[in-house]
Order: sequence, then C-alpha cells, then structure tokens
Amino acid sequence: MKPFLRHQLERFPVRLQELDFFLSQPEVVQDMERYRELGRERTEVSEVADVYRRFLQREQDLAQAREMMEDAEMAEMAREEVAAAEAELPGLEAQLQALLLPRDPDDVRNAFLEIRAGTGGDESALFAGDLLRLYTRYAEQQGWRTEIISESHGEVGGYKEVVIRVVGHGAYGKLKFESGGHRVQRVPATESQGRIHTSACTVAALPEPDEAVAVQISPADLRIDTYRASGAGGQHVNKTDSAVRITHLPTGIVAECQDDRSQHRNKAKAMQVLVARIQEKERSERAAREAATRKGLIGRGDRSDRIRTYNFPQGRMTDHRINLTLYKLAAVMEGDLDEVVQALLLARRAEQLEELEVGMGAGRA
Repeated sequence: MKPFLRHQLERFPVRLQELDFFLSQPEVVQDMERYRELGRERTEVSEVADVYRRFLQREQDLAQAREMMEDAEMAEMAREEVAAAEAELPGLEAQLQALLLPRDPDDVRNAFLEIRAGTGGDESALFAGDLLRLYTRYAEQQGWRTEIISESHGEVGGYKEVVIRVVGHGAYGKLKFESGGHRVQRVPATESQGRIHTSACTVAALPEPDEAVAVQISPADLRIDTYRASGAGGQHVNKTDSAVRITHLPTGIVAECQDDRSQHRNKAKAMQVLVARIQEKERSERAAREAATRKGLIGRGDRSDRIRTYNFPQGRMTDHRINLTLYKLAAVMEGDLDEVVQALLLARRAEQLEELEVGMGAGRA
C-alpha cells in the first residue's frame, strides 16, 4: 500500500473514537440534527475503519506466517496462510481506495437524459432514436424505469430532441459519463449510393434535483407558456393546451413537457427539468474553473466534447476518453453498456486517486 494511503487511513480509527465521544455527550443527544449528522459520519468512518482493521490484521497474519515457514513442522500450514493472506490483501486495498475517494451525492439519484440531433440532418435524427433505444434497453437491464418528458420527432423518423427521465437508484451515477458528443459512421437508410456518412448527436445527463436542497427560483424570473401537444395521443392533443414550456429569464434556459394530459403534471415535470438544467449549468461552470488544475481524463461532460464513435461498417464502438474499443456494436446498441460504464468508473476512480495523492503531497509541502 502506498504511504500516502496508509497515512490517510490512520486518521479513521482516531476519528471514530472522537465521534463515539461526541455522540455520548448529553448536549449532542438533545440536538437531534447534530446527532443525526454525527451519526451519519460515524457510519461512514466506521466502514473505513473496519476494513482498515481487517487489512492490518491480514498484513500481520502474512508477516507471522512467513516467519513460521522457517519452522519445518509449521511450513505447510504457513504456506497456506501466506497464500490466503496474499490473495485477500489486494481486494482489501482496492476496497479501501474506493472508500477514500470523494463521493458525488448525486450519484444515487434519478437522472434526466437529453438527446439532441446534431450534424447530419435526417441521419442524425435517426441516430438520436437509436441512442434512445440503447439507453432505454440499458435501463431495463438495470431494473430502472424510463418515461419520456418531451420529444420533437425528425421528419423521416427518430428525434430532433428527446428528454427522458430515468428512475432508479444510482441511475445518474452510471449515466453521467454519457454526456458529450456521440459520432456515428454508417450508410444511412436515406443514402442511395451506399456511401458511409458521419453524423453526430449530443447527450446530456442531469441528476434529478433534490427538492429539499434545490435551487430557489423566483416566480418573477419565469415565463410559462402553454400550447397544444404534438404527436401521438388521439384527438386530445388537438383540443387542449396541456403542454407546458417554462423559460428561466435570467439564463434563457428552457424546459418543456408534453407527455401528460394534465397541464399541472406537465408543469411540475418541466419545472424539475428546468431546475436540473440550471444546476447543471452551475456544475459545468465550476468544472470549467477547476479544469486548469486537474487532469480531467473523463472530461467535463460538455456537449461539445466528442466522447464516442459508433462505426457500423466495422462493428466497432470507441470511447475516446479512455481509448476503449469494443467490437460488439450490435450488442451495445441493444443496451449492453455495462462494460463501457464500468471502464469509465474505474478510470474516474484512478483519476480521483491520483488527485488525492497530489493533494496529499501538496499538503505535506
């Protein structure tokens, strides 16, 4: 284990003792908010301290077993213990590394996915529809639920723009790396000469806002318009102004919803999307300020970042951020995205670990 990691971990047993002391004080017990806050911290600290205690015990077991190997009578048993400890220690170290990394509180939340056609005209709109299918299938495999919030259909199929809500624990944590530019190379259905075209779509993943801590928006800063929904829905869509568009005047950010027959429910959903977009704008601005001081392997998730290429003639998908190429494009387009998601998560953890080590070095300096 690297010395800087061990130095970090040594703080946890000490902090656990401090928390146990604080939680036993009458004035803390009487302050329920403070008590809950310290209780949550103790749960997190205790998890790390317990794993670190196990790691230290296995390190000690390994050292003792190696000493025992010098005794002929104990050598066989010692070799078994050495093998067991050496097999367990790497897993414990990896677990500790993961526990030390900063956690994004939004990772556990539901997500909004915005898919927009970009360069490529009709073919781009068709690919936007393919991406919607990909994410919908992936969500099904994860046991999540999806619902369309707003949609604008392409002239020959697909979507000029579609926004979906993904409901499930950890949805945002797994989908957040999908933000950016998605490029497709294939022979379009509209191409009569059989030539390969390159088109693009953009995807933005946003965490569903926590209503308890959501940004406060003044009603005076909003313009709310209603209009008749378009698309499927029978005669209803032509008779009532149930669709809602909300504009945040200070930023110009717009959100709309037309999937429900109830104007009230559409307004509530559009408001959720609006708040998510405002929060994402603030998050992106913070990330841009921090970009100069961090490596940024995974990128900031800007829509201008080209993150992935889908090459249909070669059956290839390449994620440019981590140089991952998979020759199973057909499976990926059916929602088999786990290998990509896990590779991106591992890359982000490695990046965070490097940042943690650099921060420790700067602290010691």
